[in-house]
Amino acid sequence: MLEIRCNGTAYEIGFTHGKLAKEEIERSIGFYRQLFQESCSLGWAEVLQETSKYVEPLQKMAPRYLLEISGIADGANISFLDILALNVRSEINFGLFSDTSKGIIDVPSDGCTSLGWLTGSKSFLCQNWDWLVEQGPNIIVCHITHTGTNIPNILMVTEAGIIGKIGFNSEGVGCCLNAIRCRGLDRSKMPVHFALRSILESRSREEAVKSVNSFGVAGGAHILVGDATGSTGLECTSRWVKELPMDNKGRVCHTNHLVLEKPGVEEPPWLEDSPLRLARIQELTSDMLKPTADAIFNVFKDIDGFPASINRKQEGNCKAQTLFNIVMDLTTKNALLTFGRPTEYSERVLLAF
Repeated sequence: MLEIRCNGTAYEIGFTHGKLAKEEIERSIGFYRQLFQESCSLGWAEVLQETSKYVEPLQKMAPRYLLEISGIADGANISFLDILALNVRSEINFGLFSDTSKGIIDVPSDGCTSLGWLTGSKSFLCQNWDWLVEQGPNIIVCHITHTGTNIPNILMVTEAGIIGKIGFNSEGVGCCLNAIRCRGLDRSKMPVHFALRSILESRSREEAVKSVNSFGVAGGAHILVGDATGSTGLECTSRWVKELPMDNKGRVCHTNHLVLEKPGVEEPPWLEDSPLRLARIQELTSDMLKPTADAIFNVFKDIDGFPASINRKQEGNCKAQTLFNIVMDLTTKNALLTFGRPTEYSERVLLAF
């Protein structure tokens, strides 16, 4: 797995990202180009036309992030809209799925199982990230330092070219992501990967939650936010953001469907296994007498319901596979990243501040 270190201004951070991960970014664009064409009959020119609709609202909401994306584009010698398309690929999905006139009843989206757990002495934030195997080689680890600012340093796992994903920062604030497939898109609100980046720049869970609530999220997602004091789930749609608190065991568990009341939101059936995985991770963690990082990692090895299990395998009707697992200890500000399925991984990396 490629590991890169980016520092300086927003543009300089992006330029380094683009230069060092050029090959992975090119492959990632190729992956999504093919995916949109095969799954939705959408050519890349049409993807870029849709992408261009985000430039003006993002210039108002997040100009610094657009500077970073410009840097990535220049560093990789790839067009700005190509890079922006990667960063709003979820929103393009939402738009296709929400526009019923297009007749598209199924759009591809990544699925995952996540867990936040305040155990007493530790605050863990963890997930399996599931997506198509073909995108696995394009996952990178990115270290970010905003030189001369008070923005926390960031350690994140991301698809090359995307500025916000899954990880934690030097203040011990972290985030995970679960895809939610519901209808509705609001381009005046923050794209989900931009929202993740804003969380990774926050100094506390409370600040991160306030930030997401203030700008809203353009489409459906569950974002799990944590720090040393515990975790909060944020169920996001184009209409609202709702908070999912820790249960009486200090946990927030989530998969790929909304669990809170969803007034005004249409969420057609998607992954039949999502409720099963949610029940399963709740069951496995309820039985755990002494939560440790190793014990929690073992939960993510579970193959109950295989291949559409917590530990997912891309075979048969199961369209995605676990591409990495991360177990973050936000109390001590470190994480163990496992690349590949937890039962057949290729690499493990310790991330720490």
